Amino acid sequence: MYLGLDLGTSGLKAVLIDEAQHVIAEASAPLAVSRPAEGWAEQSPADWIGAAESVLGQLAARGLGAVKGIGLSGQMHGAVLLSASDDVLRPCILWNDTRAHREAAELDADPRFRAISGNIVFPGFTAPKLVWVARHEPAVFARVARVLLPKDYLRLWLTGEAVADMSDAAGTSWLDTGARDWSDDLLAATGMTRAQMPRLVEGAAVSGHLRPELADRFGLPRGVPVAGGGGDNAASGVGVGVVHAGQAFVSLGTSGVLFAANDGYRPDAASAVHTFCHALPGRWHQMGVILAATDALNWFARLARADAAALTGALGPLLPPGKTRFLPYLGGERTPLNDAAIRGAFIGLDHATDRAAATRAVLEGVAFALRDCRDALAATGTRIDSLLAVGGGARSDYWLGAIATALGTPVVVPVAGDFGAAFGAARLGLMAATGAGVEVVTPPATARMIEPDRALSAAFDAGHARHRAAQAAIRGLT
Repeated sequence: MYLGLDLGTSGLKAVLIDEAQHVIAEASAPLAVSRPAEGWAEQSPADWIGAAESVLGQLAARGLGAVKGIGLSGQMHGAVLLSASDDVLRPCILWNDTRAHREAAELDADPRFRAISGNIVFPGFTAPKLVWVARHEPAVFARVARVLLPKDYLRLWLTGEAVADMSDAAGTSWLDTGARDWSDDLLAATGMTRAQMPRLVEGAAVSGHLRPELADRFGLPRGVPVAGGGGDNAASGVGVGVVHAGQAFVSLGTSGVLFAANDGYRPDAASAVHTFCHALPGRWHQMGVILAATDALNWFARLARADAAALTGALGPLLPPGKTRFLPYLGGERTPLNDAAIRGAFIGLDHATDRAAATRAVLEGVAFALRDCRDALAATGTRIDSLLAVGGGARSDYWLGAIATALGTPVVVPVAGDFGAAFGAARLGLMAATGAGVEVVTPPATARMIEPDRALSAAFDAGHARHRAAQAAIRGLT
């Protein structure tokens, strides 16, 4: 058996797979986000350890004695600041925290960052957070001996090793993404050194071994190897078999991601497209990222005092976009806007706008934001030959129909099962334990395909044009 752990924003998920890569057990534990100020988002790393103890305890009840490898995945970009004795110095500043937007703009103005990292320095990335800490919490910054990404703090607890994988490290603004190594120049530009960085490994390589006391506590074999793992999206790419050029997936989780695999390093930072290392050696990937996908739907569900699934389930067949529009920028946006200040809006409200119309507007707004990402990816020369749908939002056929029609691309829905980041992490654990190569990373079987509604293509094109006009108007107000 092989164990995958995925440290998400809203919870930690674990899956067990067998030798045939079938999921045989899973467990989860919830996590909460603290928002102490506007634009801030933090979590306590101690809560991650508590969640890990919970899921391991749940799985221990069915037996973990046959586990041969462990893989890790997790939310990217978070800054876990540790002292020389590995004490946590402050709550982790998360990926969707935009407090460091000024610092990010300053770093991005230094041409070395785009040239070496291959990406814009976004406010949610790790490096500008450390500059923010240096300016606003200098006593904390003075004690920083080590910076880890969220999943790598779990690794430290599991193995005692301070290690990061290439895909997660690529989202820090400190990695030479083409060379797959830390950049001493970029580190120095933020007051950091290589000594404060974790050791780097590829996602399918062994990063360390499970500590004996944890093995004994949860009934795991001693010495189980822990793979390098991957950032959540790269691990999801491994989970759904998106590892070759032309393959892509759309993820409808807390954030929204349009992820395309590449067999070479072809960055275009100016497009606000993310170009990161993949979780497998010799591969990279590009992403268009929006900060609120199901997060936007869940926000509206709370406002409407309704269940999100009930809202989407009551919509019926796909309709043309209406007058009511929604911009899903609840906490800024990445691709293609790179705008931490922009905020969401409902536009075109009238007496006929009911709960169903507003729900459709939210789903369409996310679909149009993903189309913006598709256009940005296409401008870099990245092609999308096939598109799979993953994430909680992929349960809504209405939403997938809107995305397929907005992008003009069929969307493949995999057979029932979990093929996301936790599954991808388990696959990486298998590869680390057995030495298996990319041949084990296959896509799941197709349950059905959501075709674009060609009769509505023109209406969705017009809706996207209205979305872009509203986007421009809102940017003028923020």
